[in-house]
Amino acid sequence: MADDALIEHILRAVEAVPPGRVATYGDIASIVGIGPRHVGNVLSRWGHSAPWWRITNSKGELPTPLLEQAHPRWREEGTPTKPSGGCHLDECRADLAVLEREWERSVADVPR
Repeated sequence: MADDALIEHILRAVEAVPPGRVATYGDIASIVGIGPRHVGNVLSRWGHSAPWWRITNSKGELPTPLLEQAHPRWREEGTPTKPSGGCHLDECRADLAVLEREWERSVADVPR
């Protein structure tokens, strides 16, 4: 898969996460067929227009600067948060089967 196509696949997977829900870097990586660090790298370089705040680490957390930017978005979307600052994955994790189906539909026009 070409780099541009891979970037597009990752961003479309992120865009498929519905408001008020989150997925982990690992969830997105599993759907796309890559490693979680690659997801984070793509989001940091090209994900500014994507709903990056819906993608967290495996504990439902983000680095402090991103967490400060994510909180208003999580409040607006009704994403349940923890007192420690992250979100409650057990309450707001996206349905991964639905997410994968939506992603497959959304990338039908992107070369593999």
